[in-house]
Amino acid sequence: MARYAEPMARLIEELKKLPGVGTKSAQRYAFHILRSSNEDATALAEAVRGLKESLRLCSICNNITDVDPCAYCASPTRNQRLVCVVEEPTNIETVERTRGYNGVFHVLHGTLSPLHGVGPDQLRTETLLRRVEGREVDEVIVATSPTLEGEATASWLATLLRGFPVRITRIATGVPAGSDIEYADEVTMARALEGRREF
Repeated sequence: MARYAEPMARLIEELKKLPGVGTKSAQRYAFHILRSSNEDATALAEAVRGLKESLRLCSICNNITDVDPCAYCASPTRNQRLVCVVEEPTNIETVERTRGYNGVFHVLHGTLSPLHGVGPDQLRTETLLRRVEGREVDEVIVATSPTLEGEATASWLATLLRGFPVRITRIATGVPAGSDIEYADEVTMARALEGRREF
């Protein structure tokens, strides 16, 4: 790497810590920031500082929020007895885009992954268990990804919740809309057949 003045080298190193940002991208971002106005650079720095100072986890669902409880948990129009469990806060937007879900959420902040040192103790399930134990929930929808880790997490969560009087469901997986079934692998096709419904 070329030798840069210490402040530039430091910024490049920090930018490289972002997911998907390599050395070249970090250099481009750093030079863009250098060329931008003082006001733009200050606004960026303040936005990052404000993000770290203002955001926290919702005490009920673990979503990232600036108010506690979050807007979903505090909403009087959402079905508080229907909980959709997702891996990360970013998954909430994916569910919300369907416009067909009106329940609340619970964020695990990860999936079981022994290879990466993530076990049951690292997942945030305490408040979910409290809600289920307190009979505040009728149904838990497990909406983890259909990956090896997501499936392991879904199975573990279902086992964890089985002793409670709550309905446990799993999102259906299968052939994506707009694709050709000719290119679906056997696991995807099997899931599509398992998740079939009345027409």
